[in-house]
Amino acid sequence: MLPDTIKNFVARLFAGGRRGPERLSVDKHGIDRRQVSRHAIKVCEVLRQHGFEAYIVGGAVRDLIVGLQPKDFDVATNATPEQVKPLFRRARIIGRRFRLVHVVFGPEIIETSTFRAASSPNGEHTDEHGRILRDNEFGTHEEDAARRDFTLNALYYDPLTEEVIDFHRGVSDLQKRVVRMIGDPVQRYREDPVRMLRAVRFASKLSATIEPGTLEPIQRLAPLIENVPASRLFDETLKLLTCGHAMDCLRMLREVGLHHDLMPLLDVVFNVPDGEEFVDLGLARTDLRVRSGKPVSPSFLFAALLWKLVYQRWQALAAEGGHPTQTLLEAADSVLDEQSRKIAIQRRFIADIREIWFMQARFERVNAKAIWRMMEQPRFRAAVDFLQLRAEAREVDSVMAQWWMDLANAEPDERVPMIEAYQASQRDRAPAVRKRRRRKPRRKPQDVAGSTTE
Repeated sequence: MLPDTIKNFVARLFAGGRRGPERLSVDKHGIDRRQVSRHAIKVCEVLRQHGFEAYIVGGAVRDLIVGLQPKDFDVATNATPEQVKPLFRRARIIGRRFRLVHVVFGPEIIETSTFRAASSPNGEHTDEHGRILRDNEFGTHEEDAARRDFTLNALYYDPLTEEVIDFHRGVSDLQKRVVRMIGDPVQRYREDPVRMLRAVRFASKLSATIEPGTLEPIQRLAPLIENVPASRLFDETLKLLTCGHAMDCLRMLREVGLHHDLMPLLDVVFNVPDGEEFVDLGLARTDLRVRSGKPVSPSFLFAALLWKLVYQRWQALAAEGGHPTQTLLEAADSVLDEQSRKIAIQRRFIADIREIWFMQARFERVNAKAIWRMMEQPRFRAAVDFLQLRAEAREVDSVMAQWWMDLANAEPDERVPMIEAYQASQRDRAPAVRKRRRRKPRRKPQDVAGSTTE
């Protein structure tokens, strides 16, 4: 535990020498309290009633200020997890690196964390690259703001007074659409290289620019991404792809050179014929669902992202005379193995991705029995959606793709006549096979009754 004098010095250093936060009223930040989760407000009220500080913090405040609907709400407080938990009927302490409390209200979870102190200045809990390995000391409100990554995330909303507490002029940066690091960008990126990915995500999501001092070190520090655990990289990649501006994120990743150590196959995919177009179509559908508040399938995302590379290898293997289904599986496994070396795609997602791809080989030539079996598969609807995407990219027949979509949407009693009609149309379209008449062998003279060779 650091002495308070050192802690305060570090906090002031990160804060750039500013004295005290700004307290902004509604007319300056524009948050409509009706858009705030009533459960998050309840958590703040209960903690205040018991003598603690409590604020809604981070991404929720950022999104409310720019007019977006937050996905979730977090609360920051000076109460310890052991002090928070008894105050709520359904609450549990979680976390190893840093303990916090999940307060449960039906399907909604309010993540409640204790103010955290700034990281140790002597590198006591960092690796040889400067990445923080242990960061679990409680601190003051000012220290908690100083240790957050960007100014637009170091914002605290008080739902009782409807004020925003702003230590680092984050509201001003938000209004100007600027992503700015708190403290020295090089040091902060070394502490946690994932912050480089977060800078790209926020800039894309908010249509913002990355402040020059925050942007400049990214390209030369990009190799630090290799030191981040693969499972965490997968989580961050998923956030990039589901922020509602996925293609913008991918393009910016390439611009700053972050994709080499995150998605090494991205350049290859974009260089495949129609590869970038296909990814653009797939991610545009995902962005539309995100903006409409609909759920997004990670399996479908990665299936779309890597498909053109799989398709190219599949066609090459099939051209060598391999069986269509077997060659598709071989192509899929080789691509997934290459990508998984950087990002630990969870096994359940890999299984779903393979199933979505595997069914593509079965859509064009199937009989009635096979159609019924396919409809029983858990990923059938996702595979049909993927077939529609391929049709939009002019890779398969759009009429055939629409028939499968109509079948997926049909009521159970409508499916039998649809399948029968489909089978009949397939028979009609099949080229007629002419039966060859066997010629009767010509009789030789000696075989004719009564004939003679004389």
